[in-house]
Amino acid sequence: MISEFKNTTYLDFSQSANKQAMEEALKFVESQFSREYPLFINGKDVKTGDLFKSYNPCEKTQTVGTFHKAGKKEVDMAMEAGWVAFESWKNVDPKERAIVLFKAAEIMRRRRHELNAWMVLEASKNWNEADGETAEAIDFLDFYGREMLRYFERQPIVPQPGELNELVYIPLGAGVVIPPWNFPLAILTGMTCAAIVTGNPVLLKPASDTPTIGYKLVEIFQEAGLPDGVLNYIPGSGGAIGDYLVTHPKTRFIAFTGSMEVGLRINQLAATPQKGQLWIKRVIAEMGGKDAIVVDDEADLASAVEGVAVGAFGFQGQKCSACSRAIIHEKVYDEFVQRLAERVRKITVGPVVNPANWMGAVMSAGAQEKIMSYIEIGKKEGKLVIGGEIGPDAGYFIKPTVFKDVPATGRISCEEIFGPVLAVTKARDLDEAIEFANATDYGLTGAVYTRNRFKIEKAKREFHCGNLYVNRKCTGAMVGGHPFGGFNMSGTDSKAGGRDYLLLFLQAKSIAEKL
Repeated sequence: MISEFKNTTYLDFSQSANKQAMEEALKFVESQFSREYPLFINGKDVKTGDLFKSYNPCEKTQTVGTFHKAGKKEVDMAMEAGWVAFESWKNVDPKERAIVLFKAAEIMRRRRHELNAWMVLEASKNWNEADGETAEAIDFLDFYGREMLRYFERQPIVPQPGELNELVYIPLGAGVVIPPWNFPLAILTGMTCAAIVTGNPVLLKPASDTPTIGYKLVEIFQEAGLPDGVLNYIPGSGGAIGDYLVTHPKTRFIAFTGSMEVGLRINQLAATPQKGQLWIKRVIAEMGGKDAIVVDDEADLASAVEGVAVGAFGFQGQKCSACSRAIIHEKVYDEFVQRLAERVRKITVGPVVNPANWMGAVMSAGAQEKIMSYIEIGKKEGKLVIGGEIGPDAGYFIKPTVFKDVPATGRISCEEIFGPVLAVTKARDLDEAIEFANATDYGLTGAVYTRNRFKIEKAKREFHCGNLYVNRKCTGAMVGGHPFGGFNMSGTDSKAGGRDYLLLFLQAKSIAEKL
């Protein structure tokens, strides 16, 4: 009997056993840096000879892995393998497909420290952020496996006289999964395993900045017993194969997480039918945010300061859910800014292989350049409170940066920066604060801090975002507890980790048999 789903408990690295295990995992991962990784298509390694490298953002000259790059030929090979595998995989008992996910979850638990270490070294996540992500990946496997069992049960429908009626859910076919670099294990695992458990083969194009972690998922599913052709690993540049994957006439669905610009392009390309295409392609897109935390004059300021600081600067602000705007009631504005500056000064920045460093590097030279350009814009739009500088030159470090007195219409208030930059804006009351919070193209996460029950109810009604939090930070959605996905230009409101998510990879078939 399958137990009730429970979220994975985070590791405590203050315990010597966990700390030692993590240190050993980091050494092991560093010993693997000379490895060369092939494509993986139809259960076989494929080498193209066209190579690219992955680097450690904290040590920008340090190679993490070398990868063969897929081209259109390899995409066609993977697509063919996926559709061949579909003919058998779609008919496998959903219970057996769920068991593959449960086995993969167990393997992740066994390799937990190693997976954490890969994210520390390839994605610049601190130890706790990395472990939180591994825990989330395990939760996706456990949760979606149980969800498949639920969808496999007899579905409730209204009986019709003289008929035997059924509603069943069937898979779509072979599709494409394009995960982001900022959650290279959790989001990658969630999208991939949701497609697989519902009976759909996957062409996985990992983010070019974090391909090693994607390969580790392939290893895990191999060990879990996934049949050949169900998961095909095809790293490559978006410019070379991205559009080809989306427009391919045999692509049945695209699951994407990334920027608004790329997500809109995918949606547009997928909407145009190609010669030989028999379906309207399903697009599942999560496209970022410009998330706000509202602090009312009746808030617990200590709690609000902590929530804003952690929400804004956790993982260097490189989360689509990150707090990039703090909208503060004028009565507590000056005190809040002062206390926030004191809290941000305590943030340590440096290579996250050292657990004493809370903030690591941003992902790449391009990311660093973009963020620093927004900091220059911020100096014109508001007043610099703290930060605004790059950190140690060995990596792509940027110090946590806070601007105050930023207008709600300013560029750093409206455009997604995706880095450790916070815009603080003053509001005369809660109504204006919510108005400012909603004045964005996005609608992913948000939070409000207030002790006033009536104001809480107003925020619940009027704060327009897919994930609203009250008296807590706007990051850290838990699988099963906080189904995740946003409104407006934040995507298709796919609600990852929720009870609706698997429906995006299924189609309903009604069957009526006359008695």
